[in-house]
Amino acid sequence: MDAANLIEVENLDMRYRVYRSRRHSLREAVFRTLLLRDERVDVWALQDVSFSVRRGEALGIIGKNGSGKSTLCLILSRILSPTRGRVDIAGRVSALLSLGAGFQTDLTGRENIYLQGAFMGHRIQDIDARFREIVEFSELGEFIDFPVRTYSSGMLARLAFSIAASIEPEILVVDELMGVGDLSFQEKSAARMNELIHKSQGLVVVSHNMDTIRSLCSKVIWLERGRLVAQGRAEDIIPRYEAS
Repeated sequence: MDAANLIEVENLDMRYRVYRSRRHSLREAVFRTLLLRDERVDVWALQDVSFSVRRGEALGIIGKNGSGKSTLCLILSRILSPTRGRVDIAGRVSALLSLGAGFQTDLTGRENIYLQGAFMGHRIQDIDARFREIVEFSELGEFIDFPVRTYSSGMLARLAFSIAASIEPEILVVDELMGVGDLSFQEKSAARMNELIHKSQGLVVVSHNMDTIRSLCSKVIWLERGRLVAQGRAEDIIPRYEAS
């Protein structure tokens, strides 16, 4: 792996095995299994995808719904293992993949900060040192000791982003969450991500909002039906994607 790179992906394939929706009785299902009548269908979410992310670089992933963007984020976050190909990642990854993912709804915001920090591999002392910063960034104040099931979607988004960004991962992966929250928080989040980039850390952003990609990302990869259509500078690739 090139020492200048945080992420290297080579010839990446990801297959999902989908079962047909036809319903059978238990007896018929067993009979079909014994006769090896396979009703599974292979769906390739990603095929032959290769790219790299250098230190201090922000990568935007664009494409229509169903193009494989979220699957790629799950692989980069080490939640999924690819079917084939090589994925090398140098550094700790923090991911914002879906609103409130990983939160325990009956625990308070305070308790979830420590829980999420532990999931990221941090010691209690490390979280203690950053706890005040996380709460201040999230702007939750007195609500930090309320169960997160009482939080609005905007509050959940603020807490999730504050935890992920304040613990300073080497690589931050964000999937379609930059439009959540009020305008001031969106601006503050964008500034925080730029700060991470300038500290020679990496950022991977998935968004349908091309203004978000333009403002944050220097490099873009364009996916279509799981295949890499193009990659390069944002100012070159985004106009081609919009024209399509």
